[in-house]
Amino acid sequence: MNFDTFTGTVQHRLELPGTGETVRAIRATLLTLGQRIPAGGAEDLAASLPMEINWYLTGAVETHSQRFDWHEFVDRVAAIEGVDPSTAAYHAQVIVDLVATLVPASDFQQLRNQLPEAEDDENWQKLFAVVDAGGWEGTRGDTDG
Repeated sequence: MNFDTFTGTVQHRLELPGTGETVRAIRATLLTLGQRIPAGGAEDLAASLPMEINWYLTGAVETHSQRFDWHEFVDRVAAIEGVDPSTAAYHAQVIVDLVATLVPASDFQQLRNQLPEAEDDENWQKLFAVVDAGGWEGTRGDTDG
């Protein structure tokens, strides 16, 4: 998938008005995720993403493997994106779902394994809520009035 298709898909799924808002959402999610996971894991995920955005996981991150919980993740994404935390959490879930469709299953499972186990911080499972519900296509009908 190329950059235009990736950003267009995110823009459509999140119903964002423009490319600027879309890229900001992608950047906020991937940059913060890149800060949380080890460098090797970030490189594995980034390898399957468009070159223009894979840098957010790897090159834009000064320090990988930072220890922070789900709430801090959402707060960081919200601050970078310039939205409220609930919007940031939803954007991250949808973006991670699209990433899941592009990367090898083993790399995505590695991502899940790099975040705390449910008994340590069950909130991290919220990042995978859309994925676990069957993906964006599977959850779309749930939001129709």
